[in-house]
Amino acid sequence: MPKKLLIWSVIAFAGFYLFTQPANAADAVGGAFSAVGDAFESVITFLSALFS
Repeated sequence: MPKKLLIWSVIAFAGFYLFTQPANAADAVGGAFSAVGDAFESVITFLSALFS
């Protein structure tokens, strides 16, 4: 039950943030995707150096 409440709270907050400040929400999502991309690129660089 607490897990469902937490999930719904996060969804509600994300929806509120998206509708009240869409530009900031877009920046946050872009930043998150950028961080994931950077991390993936770092892992690829590490593996390339490891097996070269």
